[in-house]
Amino acid sequence: MSAALAVRRQAPPGTAITLVEQAGRLGGKLLTGEVAGHRVERGAETFLVRQPEAAALAADLKIALVHPAVGAAGVWVRDRLAPLPAGTMMGVPGDPAAPGLAEVLPPAAFAAIAAEVGQPAKEPLLPAGVDMSVGALVRSRLPGEVVDRLVDPLLGGVYAGRADGLSVRVTAPALAAAAERERSLVAAARAATGGPRPAGPPAPVFGAAETGMTDLIEAAAQASGADVRRGLPVRELRRRPRGWELVIGSARDPRVLVADAVVLAVPASPAARLLADLSPVAAEIGAVEYASMALVTLALPAGDLPGGGLPAGSGFLVSTDSGLVVKAATFMSQKWGFADAGELAIVRASVGRFGDAEVLRRDDEDVVRLVLDDLATVFGGPLPAAIDTTVTRWGGGLPQYAPGHLDRVARVRSALAEYPTLALAGAAYDGVGIPACVRSGTAAGTRVAEELVRRQQSGYGR
Repeated sequence: MSAALAVRRQAPPGTAITLVEQAGRLGGKLLTGEVAGHRVERGAETFLVRQPEAAALAADLKIALVHPAVGAAGVWVRDRLAPLPAGTMMGVPGDPAAPGLAEVLPPAAFAAIAAEVGQPAKEPLLPAGVDMSVGALVRSRLPGEVVDRLVDPLLGGVYAGRADGLSVRVTAPALAAAAERERSLVAAARAATGGPRPAGPPAPVFGAAETGMTDLIEAAAQASGADVRRGLPVRELRRRPRGWELVIGSARDPRVLVADAVVLAVPASPAARLLADLSPVAAEIGAVEYASMALVTLALPAGDLPGGGLPAGSGFLVSTDSGLVVKAATFMSQKWGFADAGELAIVRASVGRFGDAEVLRRDDEDVVRLVLDDLATVFGGPLPAAIDTTVTRWGGGLPQYAPGHLDRVARVRSALAEYPTLALAGAAYDGVGIPACVRSGTAAGTRVAEELVRRQQSGYGR
């Protein structure tokens, strides 16, 4: 949708935009649903406000934003729920004395953080132009418990992946940039966090569409003026002398769509298939792997929970060595300040992670039971029967950015440079999260729109 909006704004007047969507609805992993009469997101729930693209899009579309009422989260570690330590960069401590670290880490690992600052390496930790996994960088300077109990839970919550398989330059670019200068990882994390916060009330970190993320998508579709064709996969992409042909629809009923320019906002594997005849190098993008996961949302009678309600905070992450099926949970009713939060507890739990998808092979009823068992462990006692439940599965939902991802994407885009009316957009290439997807789509739409303007001005094709 961001690509379509960019084309609408910048392409020659009268340009017709056709959006071909394989699914029966728009929005991808943005999907607003309902549990026990409350509007809840069944996909991406919020976006970072300090990355301006999503907030700016909402403002352009006149979609009001809301911000979480409760922000502090916890981490389940050592069979207890502890506050998530402050002052970390994607879980890497930037302050050895930060409150909460001693509660999460064993004494030896806690002591190693302070010692690391006093034992700097001879060279900066990350050579310029070199990529490595977040886990490899952290383990090179700090004990493995820092990865298991802090870094992995945070990366797992965002990417459904593991620190040892995710590129530091993609998933923690500020930390990577600091590691190019610093010889201490703790010093690099401190530099990456930006130092002390300014005085006064903290600015909102996260935002969401007040009436639901689906409304954001529908408003964007309307503003783009695109001819939206749902339920149609793109089967082939063919080069024409002055444009493109796309074969869309089923194998039994294929249709040909002719276009002057194309934006492929599709996952890595279908992109590689569609690009294979254009460039063997471009087809390399198919090497990007994906994690599958599921979101289980439960409505529970709050007064019947152990302790008479949910634990304090917005939810919790789970350390890798915990043994739980649940990877993270959000206390939706508390996080968003539902008016009946005292009577109704709405919890959204995520299960499944890259390389650990066994739970996703179970049916919905079994997955719900496993989640309830884990929540009972965390909450400290048996749970009451759920009033309402939903299970939303996202098969192949989150791309895994292996070390070297940025170089791979650069090679692919370089190989496509000879086709200025073709662009790639999406999470497979430029980052997960709504702002990253808006930024990626806008850049792709701008690329092809500018080429259409250039061709019109030069009289190309007349």
